[in-house]
Amino acid sequence: MPANTRRIFARGNDMLTQQTIFITGIAGFIGFHLARRLASDGWNVVGLDNCNDYYDPTLKQARLDILGESVTFYRGDLEDKGLIDSIFSKHKPAIVCHLAAQAGVRYSIDNPDAYISSNIVGFMNILEVCRHHKPLHLVYASSSSVYGMSTRVPFATDDPVDTPASLYAATKRSNELMAFCYSHLYGIAATGLRFFTVYGPWGRPDMAYYSFAQSIMSGKPINIYNHGELSRDFTYIDDVVESVARLLPIPPTVTGASMGQAGVAHRVLNIGNGAPVNLLEFVEILESKLGRSAVKNLVDMQPGDVVQTWADCSDLFELTGFRPNTPLAKGLDEFAQWFRNASHG
Repeated sequence: MPANTRRIFARGNDMLTQQTIFITGIAGFIGFHLARRLASDGWNVVGLDNCNDYYDPTLKQARLDILGESVTFYRGDLEDKGLIDSIFSKHKPAIVCHLAAQAGVRYSIDNPDAYISSNIVGFMNILEVCRHHKPLHLVYASSSSVYGMSTRVPFATDDPVDTPASLYAATKRSNELMAFCYSHLYGIAATGLRFFTVYGPWGRPDMAYYSFAQSIMSGKPINIYNHGELSRDFTYIDDVVESVARLLPIPPTVTGASMGQAGVAHRVLNIGNGAPVNLLEFVEILESKLGRSAVKNLVDMQPGDVVQTWADCSDLFELTGFRPNTPLAKGLDEFAQWFRNASHG
């Protein structure tokens, strides 16, 4: 194991079953899958979500119904500092996994206030409660969007990230800087995860793969932006969950270097498949899995979008011995099977 990490417990150890993890955004796509995995592994899972209507709340409720009594659930907002503090005081989580956020690049164009409120003010409340309650590890969601208009590929965590293409990206980069500052000032061990286009069963309807599937199955046209000259590093949800589960017990320590600064227990990692796929090729695979052809509209680039994403996950592999590796065809097959059977799909 690298010198800048320490494993605070191992899977299968009795100590693991005594650990409480607090997951924000537990009714969300990644939060739901992670909570289900950790509950089955023996964690005491406590979760928070406001179940807002950014996309269909019934999908979020369906996820919560599956989790059921395997988790302790609180409905509320990140901006409610008193609620968050009371949860920490009652449950004393050893690990915090902060996944809640106002997501979506395009939505940030028309609704910027929602991003400042949730992603900045909400994250500040999480940092403040961690400052006072001292969990062993804060793991928080960043995004591949922080790479913005970078043209150097694959994207590496030591690349410059000062050209955001959207307010959403700017808030996620702000989160990384805020976490670094709190790690420096208060010794909070924190890991930021730059997720790359996560997809799979129980996913988000606002994501392209999901909305494409809905349109294809109903015979509606889909818009292919930049006339198909786009590529994305698609990352299957099970690979994301495995990556996060392996990282939870390995907080950074002050002996490591992060973001160019030694002596700060903070790091950022890419969580991506490392195999970008052209958007038109992606649509062809999705068509084959759904058994339907898409009506394609080739249109111009839209504001806030980027041409490509591509993750260098060598740091993740060095830390955990794992890197996402599910082929897109396999992952989309799993999604398509779920989608056809989902009553809300």
